[in-house]
Amino acid sequence: MDNITQLVLQLEKYNQAYRAGAPLIGDDEYDHLVEKLRTLDPGHAFLQRVEPEVFSSRREIRHPVPMLSTEKAYTKEALARFVARVEKAAAEIGLQDIRLRVTVKLDGLAGRDDGDIFVSRGNGEVGYEISSAFEKGIVPEGGRGCGLGEIVMLKSYFEKHMLGEFEHPRNLVVGIVTSDRLNEHVRKALADKAVHFVPYANLTAWEGSGADLIRDLETIRADLLAGSDYPLDGLVAEVIDRRLKDHMGATSHHYRWQIAIKTQGATAVTMVAGLTWQVGRTGNITPVMEVAPTNLSGATIRRVTAHNAGMVSKQQIGPGAEIEIIRSGEVIPKLERVVTPAAAVDLPRACPSCRTRLEWQNDFLRCPNSALCRCQVIQGIVYWFRTLGTADWFGLKTVEKLVDGGYDSLESIYAMQADEFARLGFGPVQSVNLAEAVVTSRTKAVEDWRLLAAFGISDLGKGDSRKLLGFFTLESLPELTAADIVKIHGFGEITSRSITTGLAVVQATFRHILALDFNLIRTPLAAEQEKIESPIKDKGIVFTGKMQQGTREEMQARARELGARVQTAVSGKTDYLVCGENVGASKLAKATKAGAQVISEADYIHLIETG
Repeated sequence: MDNITQLVLQLEKYNQAYRAGAPLIGDDEYDHLVEKLRTLDPGHAFLQRVEPEVFSSRREIRHPVPMLSTEKAYTKEALARFVARVEKAAAEIGLQDIRLRVTVKLDGLAGRDDGDIFVSRGNGEVGYEISSAFEKGIVPEGGRGCGLGEIVMLKSYFEKHMLGEFEHPRNLVVGIVTSDRLNEHVRKALADKAVHFVPYANLTAWEGSGADLIRDLETIRADLLAGSDYPLDGLVAEVIDRRLKDHMGATSHHYRWQIAIKTQGATAVTMVAGLTWQVGRTGNITPVMEVAPTNLSGATIRRVTAHNAGMVSKQQIGPGAEIEIIRSGEVIPKLERVVTPAAAVDLPRACPSCRTRLEWQNDFLRCPNSALCRCQVIQGIVYWFRTLGTADWFGLKTVEKLVDGGYDSLESIYAMQADEFARLGFGPVQSVNLAEAVVTSRTKAVEDWRLLAAFGISDLGKGDSRKLLGFFTLESLPELTAADIVKIHGFGEITSRSITTGLAVVQATFRHILALDFNLIRTPLAAEQEKIESPIKDKGIVFTGKMQQGTREEMQARARELGARVQTAVSGKTDYLVCGENVGASKLAKATKAGAQVISEADYIHLIETG
């Protein structure tokens, strides 16, 4: 594989992760790789297309005008070349007074709101219908129908309330749009009106000539960045005159009349005062540098991630080290380089939580004591409730209190009553709420793949859990071998061994949880699906309103058993909207517009019983 092919594969992997809200590298590093490709092969197809964004299960909608990417300029020289192109194009149509508009470049999720439908950018030509974002609590600045813009979270709110839960505001924004289950932190952010759709037309702007922009760039940048409380990724300059825009046109990748003005990120040099080692859910020990307070992009920085123990060792990071830090996207500072290494580096030998001797795993120091390490136990329980998504109240502080009170396993927590919570110091109302949440967690319908993923088994996330349960039932998993799993397309030998090892580790808890008789929505087995003969097989179905023949979750579970594609929102792929009581007129109108057949609950029952 040549260097260019390898580089493109890297970029596609990084872009896919970024679009999914889980970036693997920073914006600046990604942009650097793009520019490297441009140097190696300026005409490569990757550089000519809009990086795609895929939201499965959402209705696809074609944009009336393509939402393209933006060409980038990292230097004044590159910006001057853009201005020269604009002036040349203006001269071709006899335009004299050339004006440019400059705004901040938002670092969020791009979309288009025409007042009736809200659509994500998608691949630039076709996006995904995400109007439910407003129903969830996203605030449309300036009202609906203001055109192109981005969904962002207020930067000040994120830094105050969300840094421990999300690495970047964009991760949170993507989750709101794509997920039907929002955790307590996200719901609070929405209730606090901290997530906005900001139309580009409503942004504070500078206007002037190209010469003025080049001359006063730093002043313009400082003024615009200082007045914004959004995650930012530079500036955007564009031609104002509509005739000139039409004349300059676009490539398949970007509009020629627009350019993003970016820097390599704000940097500063500071001194390391000490290292704090944090224990993650999987046992990895992550170093955090405590640094001398440093102002960077308008924020005082005191903590910077050092990634892993291998980096600390190789780059000699310790007290007294002088380091350069970078703040990309105006949110989280990261280590850029070590200016002056520390005189000595002291790596921990024992877990800071349970004192177990640490082991090396690639570049990470790892605590192998997963069952008894306090931090791992706490993180594992928080992860369980967050992934399951059927019960609130079990945040980090609550779980810490439970574990320190001796309730350090799912088995013990699921046996708790309100008086036991009260004895740990929870208030009367909170104790009742927690006890009810435990019951709700068992009785509220939940997909079996979500329950499996909540165990936090290595290499078994939500997607692979769903795939695995398409071939094996939950109850049969403890008996599986790696040879059984590797037969499924997409599971390699290493992953299959990792999954069976992980299942063995949690086997006792796994069997206990299954014995609690959770209200599970079963994933139809592939073999059973092939045999199903049903009038709703492969039909897209949405249930809405209050049902009489059972809960909505029970109706959904039965529909899946009959081979239907159960959906949570009406889209172009919906065949039936099944209506219970109290269904809103807007939902009925949406179904009709999408071409779905609207039927009553009684008609639906008649359909599945008689065909």
